[in-house]
Amino acid sequence: MFSLRHWQASRQWENWSGYVTATPEQKLSPSSVEALQEIIKQARIHKKRVRVTGAAHSFSGCAKPEEIAVSLHNMRGIISVDKPNKQVTLHAGTYLHEIGPALAKHGLALENMGDVQAQTIAGAVSTGTHGTGIGLGSLSSQVVAWEWVDGQGQRHTHHRGDPDTDELGNALHVSLGMLGVFTKLTLKVVDLYGLKESNEPIDFEQGLAGFHDTARAHRHMEWFLFPGTNKIQQKTLSVVAPQPMRRAQKLKDHFESIVILNGAFYLLSELARMNPKLTKKVSEISANSIPNTHRQGYSYEVFPTPRGVRFNESEYFIKLSDFDQCITEINDILLQDDKRSHFPIEVRTHKAEIGMLSPTQGEDCAVLSFHVYKGMDSEPLFNWLYDYMKKWQGRPHWGKINKLSSDELQVLYPQMKRFLQIRQVYDPDNVFMNRWLEQKFFGME
Repeated sequence: MFSLRHWQASRQWENWSGYVTATPEQKLSPSSVEALQEIIKQARIHKKRVRVTGAAHSFSGCAKPEEIAVSLHNMRGIISVDKPNKQVTLHAGTYLHEIGPALAKHGLALENMGDVQAQTIAGAVSTGTHGTGIGLGSLSSQVVAWEWVDGQGQRHTHHRGDPDTDELGNALHVSLGMLGVFTKLTLKVVDLYGLKESNEPIDFEQGLAGFHDTARAHRHMEWFLFPGTNKIQQKTLSVVAPQPMRRAQKLKDHFESIVILNGAFYLLSELARMNPKLTKKVSEISANSIPNTHRQGYSYEVFPTPRGVRFNESEYFIKLSDFDQCITEINDILLQDDKRSHFPIEVRTHKAEIGMLSPTQGEDCAVLSFHVYKGMDSEPLFNWLYDYMKKWQGRPHWGKINKLSSDELQVLYPQMKRFLQIRQVYDPDNVFMNRWLEQKFFGME
């Protein structure tokens, strides 16, 4: 988890995997909105640029702080709970792992989340962080109101309106911090619920034949397709009565995270790193080790999965209707060439969203996530993805590695120019830009 002390003490900043690094001139951690406003006003006067770094869990350069790095670590917690209307207002620096237990005290829960809980709510909302579920959207879709400080140090509040006509809300939906720094977020929540998780190994053909029915039969379903093996780990989550996870299960999860996920898989990953010719063999060993397991507890206890073995990631959204043909081609290609990655391809579903920069662009999607172990060459896989995903009009997740140009992104995100016009209103002096954002949105080198 994020350590403010380490963040302050280290001269260099790097993201979770070390793929993106920077040496900012300043690192600042305001404790109030007023202090944040002053930081931004001074940055504007002195022509400095500000990026909020969150928990550094984005794989892309979107959060890279080239001059002033800001952490919202001191601006955390629940501000208010409106239980009758099922809404909660949070300080924007609150970490996802803090939200579940806090909401449970009020008999409430997040509608959905992913399997990583280290991010801040501001970072997760800014990048469109998501879980899985054909009837469920991203964390961004759960926001009903935003408060933020713009590039001139002014505070703004906006409540989401009709998604078809709410232009500002559609820009804020996924904004990468380009309109300003979020300070408070109000989310719609649901009654506290439990989840039962089941994992099983299946063959690719069997899994594909039942993919759509299984996705609709469970609140959540995801795959882990092991490259070059024709084998899948299928994970489903179904709603059960809300009961806390048993202590024995927590101890078992902790043991497995240390011994299997962070022990055995780490050693296998190191083996593949030192001898890339063994990559396919490592993938086969991993695929043959898929267990039949079950877990149960409060939703916020079941969603997270430990990620001790670090990697780099690239992720694409494609039309759900294209999934069968696309994943079949990918599986066939990787049976012949594993692209030097033994990490399983994560497959999830995602409900359509209206946001200007939403990778769904108003369509129900399948989401394909590709990983390469930290220290191994990610170029063979990510370069191939860059070319291959053009066939499917694959839209990249903004927080993951993508190699698309500004021109290519404008085709995939036709409202990008309008988004940038709105951004200009709130950040006319480009206080919240960095080189990565300039490359992706303005084509600057």
